Amino acid sequence: MTGHEEKQLDTILKMVGEETIRATKRFAKFNSPHEGYAVILEEVDELWHEVKHGNSFEQEEEAVQVGAMAMRFVMDCCRKKESDG
Repeated sequence: MTGHEEKQLDTILKMVGEETIRATKRFAKFNSPHEGYAVILEEVDELWHEVKHGNSFEQEEEAVQVGAMAMRFVMDCCRKKESDG
């Protein structure tokens, strides 16, 4: 990986992390893996809509939201037991 690619990855991870924090503050935890999957699927559908219409800025926004919801899924559905202590 080149230095440029590493910087790009850092920027994207920061964007996804910030979106995850915003979503965590705004919405309740996923109640189940089924709900988490449905939310991710909705975000992927929104990304697909932007891909079909060629809106590159909106594609990036939606892709970041897909990533954030995937992180949220891991937090809420996969690591639940760790936080339950």
